[in-house]
Amino acid sequence: MTTVSIIISSTREGRFGDQPAQWFYDHLAKRQGVTANLLDLRDFPMPFFDQMMPPASPGRPAYMHEVVQRWTAEIAGSDAFVIVAAEYNFGPPAVLKNALDWVYPEWNRKPIGFVSYGSAAGARGVQQLREAAVELQMAPIRSAVHLPRETLMAYFTGGDVQSALANSDDAAEAMINDLLWWSTALKSARSQAA
Repeated sequence: MTTVSIIISSTREGRFGDQPAQWFYDHLAKRQGVTANLLDLRDFPMPFFDQMMPPASPGRPAYMHEVVQRWTAEIAGSDAFVIVAAEYNFGPPAVLKNALDWVYPEWNRKPIGFVSYGSAAGARGVQQLREAAVELQMAPIRSAVHLPRETLMAYFTGGDVQSALANSDDAAEAMINDLLWWSTALKSARSQAA
């Protein structure tokens, strides 16, 4: 089985992110041999990273925060990731960057894809996330789903969000194909290196 975790990056009240997260989850749930997992950052209220030793430091002591331990275990148990990425002020939400920064080896050598929304369909925030993913030794895949403004506006105006999301079904399927290909390749490589 391949475990793909979908991370909801926004914790703000009235957020849109849980809608595309569930939509993408439903796409993944149709795939054979895949376990889809929703990780809502609201369920992981981590403090801002304040440790003396960063997660990449060899021999660092285990972090004592229970919520960080739970978050780290979820990342360790996942084979691939999809971040449902809001864009705030040309970048990702601070709570998401913090969640990325608390973990290091558990992210390594795993693929990551993005479903984004916001200004410029979230493309600028995703660009920053791709750079962070490379530093975390992840493999950001080329395919992404950049939800058009009309999808976001359907949510805020009380429109038909599901129909608006369905307009991006083909992009979601293409991204899943790439994500699962990379997941299989990297999972095999990780097992051979162990």
